[in-house]
Amino acid sequence: MYDLNPFKQEAKQAQEWLAKEYSQIHTGRAAPALLDGVNVEAYGSFQPLKNVATTTIEDPKTLRISPWDKGQIKDIERALYAADLNFSIVVDDSGIRVIIPALTTETRQKLAKSAKERLEDARITIRKARESALDDFKKLSLPEDALRNAKEDIQKLVDTANNDLEALYKKKEGEIFN
Repeated sequence: MYDLNPFKQEAKQAQEWLAKEYSQIHTGRAAPALLDGVNVEAYGSFQPLKNVATTTIEDPKTLRISPWDKGQIKDIERALYAADLNFSIVVDDSGIRVIIPALTTETRQKLAKSAKERLEDARITIRKARESALDDFKKLSLPEDALRNAKEDIQKLVDTANNDLEALYKKKEGEIFN
């Protein structure tokens, strides 16, 4: 009678987007995902860092970047400084060490606020998807009771999606403050 799959797909995309955004928020612990936004000028074009080097965790506060071509070390260093991540960068003969500073209370609060803003952006996406689905249902000229059932079904999906987003936020907030 009515199809909820488009809404489910948009809700899933919103959740995936939020998870990706949260992976790029550093919590004082080393994680290669922190450098996902870094693009390196290599061989005449900009490439994601992961296309020109391997990033590994050296210790809880340090990442090791090992370029496949040692001639790229200076380009990677430039890209890291240009990304303005506020990490300490140490170049040695085998690659680059990225040292992640400990978070201050103020920084933790800013990160939590940023995470909350991204959560709200994802919720807005869910609300827009709900409105779009409801508009589509109204265009189908459904009987009143079927339309009411559709609204109830979509609201259950919205509640589930929002709970999933909230769980992602709570997990990230725990990482930030621990």
